[in-house]
Amino acid sequence: MIRVVLADDEAMMRAGVRAILTADPGIEVVAEAADGREAVELVRAHRPDVALLDIRMPRLDGLAAREEVTRAVPGTAVAILTTFSAEAYIARALSGGATGFLLKSGDPHELIAGVRAVAEGAAFLSPKVARHVIAELGGEKLGRAAARARTERLTPREREVLALVGAGLSNPEIAARLHLVEGTVKAYVSAVLERLEVRNRVQAAIVAYEAGLVEEAGQAEGAGGVTA
Repeated sequence: MIRVVLADDEAMMRAGVRAILTADPGIEVVAEAADGREAVELVRAHRPDVALLDIRMPRLDGLAAREEVTRAVPGTAVAILTTFSAEAYIARALSGGATGFLLKSGDPHELIAGVRAVAEGAAFLSPKVARHVIAELGGEKLGRAAARARTERLTPREREVLALVGAGLSNPEIAARLHLVEGTVKAYVSAVLERLEVRNRVQAAIVAYEAGLVEEAGQAEGAGGVTA
């Protein structure tokens, strides 16, 4: 059972997110907070697997709350609920080490997948957030040659998976695209992160973007789809 503390200053949003999460029999929302300070206190009290924090809250915003949660209860993973109007917050949270970004307006299945991913110690970005980050907040540019050199360490199948990670696809979407089971995709992603020497999917996606793999995958799809 994945235990979650949920924090959002909008009662209707909390109710909606709680309903989505508790529809999964493996997830339990153990407490709810209406502001960041209360969220930190509830995490200290309940020590959940995941703290799901709205990025904009009174008293203490989601990023400041994340820092306090990480210091006080390092065993609790933090995922951030966000909107596209919060670009500066997304950049700050990435640099601060947040492991999950979930869109409030995203697919309910994506929300559940994100909570499960961060609970397991993985990084998870909503595919739309990933595309946005790569396009607008790509961070340090490797350059095409350096990025290409990194991807040469990968097998052809690993490069296919990396290209789709770079395009912002989730593991289930990659599995469907390549006709693989989700567990196999997860193993490929883990291998790609290790070979590229990056910490999470965001950094891997940036390598894919800089290496031109995302563009190549798009061209291949337009010519008849990615080879399985």
